[in-house]
Amino acid sequence: MNGQIVSLIIIFILLVVVFSSFVTVKQGTIVVITVFGKYRRILTPGLNFKLPLIEAVYSKISIQNRSVELEFQAVTFDQANVYFKAMLLFSVLDQQEETIKNVAFKFVDERNLMQALIRTVEGSIRAFVATKRQSEVLILRRDIVEHVKEQLDHTLESWGYHLQDLQLNDITFDEVIMKSMSQVVASNNLKAAAENEGQALLITKTKAAEAEGNAIKISAEAERQASQLRGQGVALFREEVAKGMTAAAKEMDAAHMDTSVILFTMWTESIKHFAENSKGNVIFLDGSTDAMQKTMKEVMAINTLQAAEKGKK
Repeated sequence: MNGQIVSLIIIFILLVVVFSSFVTVKQGTIVVITVFGKYRRILTPGLNFKLPLIEAVYSKISIQNRSVELEFQAVTFDQANVYFKAMLLFSVLDQQEETIKNVAFKFVDERNLMQALIRTVEGSIRAFVATKRQSEVLILRRDIVEHVKEQLDHTLESWGYHLQDLQLNDITFDEVIMKSMSQVVASNNLKAAAENEGQALLITKTKAAEAEGNAIKISAEAERQASQLRGQGVALFREEVAKGMTAAAKEMDAAHMDTSVILFTMWTESIKHFAENSKGNVIFLDGSTDAMQKTMKEVMAINTLQAAEKGKK
């Protein structure tokens, strides 16, 4: 009976030893093995063998990306409080043995690592913001991220980590500063709107003046052409009248009649035209014989002058 108990105990111990000799490592995880507290080797994902009772699993290190949210305060060069909300994305630098050793043994535990990482990031951002004015901070998101990466890359590599990304999700100031910044933005918008309105009004007035100038030019050109046409019409009328009078004079001369009868006829026709087309009721006209003779002489002188000019041509 005692022999059976001893056999069962030995079998149980053997089973424990056998099962403890195999270690299953999950994907995205590296296992660090030590021997009596001293680093020995690393185990990669999959089924691995280790020496029972000698080799021990010291830690399991995730090589996947990890994120942490940050909320902290900084002070600008002009003593304005700036409040940041950020998201930090980091991971193990690589799967090299030396890198894994740094990750496993640099810090006592995960809590101390996160504390050091967060404080380092916050300190880097605070140092950068302390050299800038509050009006510059909002437009320097990218510069802040690049500064943090430049400052932390060497330090994090010595820990076995790499900063993948730093996102500054929210940057705010004290309420008084936020109100003043809103007022500045509003006044700038009003100024821009006034300038745009002034430019639009200037353009409108300029276009209206150009249109008015063009209309005046067109009207003047039309009047000039109309005057030219009227002058041409009067000249043609006079030419035709002169031709008619010349023909009538030749016929009267051939009939041995006095040509002054033509001028008398024109005189009477003019008086008739005044009477028919005048809007008034009274026509003031010197109808004396002397006045008629004077007018006749002027008309004859004009005809003689026109005949002389045509003879020169």
